[in-house]
Amino acid sequence: MGNLTVLLSRLWVVLCAFLVVVPVLVIVSALGKFDQEIWDYLLDYQLPLLVKNTIILAIGVAVGVLFLGTTTAWLLAMYRFPLSKTLSWAMMLPLAVPAYVLAFVQLGLFEYSAPISTYLRETYGFEQGLPDIRNGVGLTIVMSLAFYPYVYLLAKNAFGSMGSRALEVGASLGLSPVQSFIKIALPMARPWIAGGLMLALMEVLADFGAVSIFGYDTFTTAIYESWFGFFSIETAKQLASLLILAVFVMVALEEWTRRGRRFEEAGRGNHYTPKTLTGIGKYLAMGWCLLVLGLAFFVPVIQLIIWIVQTWQGIDWQETAMQAYHSVSVAIVASVVVTLFALLIALAQRQDGGRFTFFTTKLALMGYAIPGTVLAVGVFVPVAYVDNVLIEWLNLGEETTAIFKGTLGVMIVAYLIRFLALGSSSVSAGMERVKPSLIEASHSLGVSGLPVIWRVYLPMLKGAMGVSLLMVFVDVMKEMPITLMMRPSDWDMLAVRIHAFTMEGIYDRASLPALLIVVVGLVPVIWFSRLGQNDK
Repeated sequence: MGNLTVLLSRLWVVLCAFLVVVPVLVIVSALGKFDQEIWDYLLDYQLPLLVKNTIILAIGVAVGVLFLGTTTAWLLAMYRFPLSKTLSWAMMLPLAVPAYVLAFVQLGLFEYSAPISTYLRETYGFEQGLPDIRNGVGLTIVMSLAFYPYVYLLAKNAFGSMGSRALEVGASLGLSPVQSFIKIALPMARPWIAGGLMLALMEVLADFGAVSIFGYDTFTTAIYESWFGFFSIETAKQLASLLILAVFVMVALEEWTRRGRRFEEAGRGNHYTPKTLTGIGKYLAMGWCLLVLGLAFFVPVIQLIIWIVQTWQGIDWQETAMQAYHSVSVAIVASVVVTLFALLIALAQRQDGGRFTFFTTKLALMGYAIPGTVLAVGVFVPVAYVDNVLIEWLNLGEETTAIFKGTLGVMIVAYLIRFLALGSSSVSAGMERVKPSLIEASHSLGVSGLPVIWRVYLPMLKGAMGVSLLMVFVDVMKEMPITLMMRPSDWDMLAVRIHAFTMEGIYDRASLPALLIVVVGLVPVIWFSRLGQNDK
């Protein structure tokens, strides 16, 4: 029975890994099929611009998230000032605002025809209004505001774990607090900060919504345009193969940065007691944190509400309700499927702790690092091939062009590949609380096999599974490229409508579906942020 259980466990993780490996191999295999005409076109017109834009954007966002994330983390970890306790968890709220929502709100506020520039022209005669932000600089600022929480969270934990060492060593060397931050704290926190930076940069490489709204060409927009604009799946595969190689480099770097994180940790008793700021210093610290949080969260949310109020009478509530129903129903199904797969992976790891299962599971959880546009191409190609084989084998005729492609089932599979790591992280953490002694006790009471899952594992894992359901639900609601590229043609969803309205510059019409997505995203962000705050 034991050998059979191990065999079934290995078969399951192999199946899950297969779901990830096939799309990746489909994409990477495109590197070995050079089409001279396609590559001549790419080299002459696409690749130089795409590479330049992507590198400039990545460098700019890296600088932005490092500056915003580390400065706010240092202030809130090491000092106390008005609202610091609230700001400590509130700085994570921008994670609830998708980058593409922040992008179109900022354009709607600050571009030439927006209210602020119009007011400056009409009131003060500033003919040019504000500087144009529909460019790489404006996009860099938007993405830095959207992704700084990745660096903030890890940097804050790092600074807090240092204890009083940073300031004590700095004071003994005659350094000011700012000098201690730059010369001592940052180097000590480097592994954590680098990990958060890599996560932010992976988001930059994977982003489709914000860059398309700004009209800034990157690999993700080029993949989408190649497929749906030029109807060339081969060109899309070629571009996707280059992007996925860049992402894998990022994954390797992120894994490498993790290796040193335990080295600088202090014991709990040595953790630093924050110093209370006085005078103008406390207001400067509070003002800086409020400025970052305001631009990244409160300004966009308030503007969305204003737009909704202004267009209240013209909103098609029935259409919006249908889009919300489609988004919520798909997100519920996807979150249940992902959580079920994550549970079975965790059980497989419990049954077989060998290297084979360990490395195969790692492979199965790589989908979260694959950009949505790349994954959509990688899933579509094999599904289309299977469709063509079945149509020919079943002799369905020329009028039948698809069996599986363009269906909700295939889209759910793409979500499963993309978010399995997210669900698995929660369920696996919950599994660590189920001690082997409990399973042995259940066996001694005559409970074995499948009844153990129902009577022991599920009751103890229901909290972790609930977290998995919630996190995957929110991320599916926000996901734009997979939704755009793989949904059935008659299945309109909130992210799709946001993309359609923003591409036409009708930002106020996109405000209601955007606010719905933000409100849904707030639930887990506030929950987890407050949990982390209460643990201190």
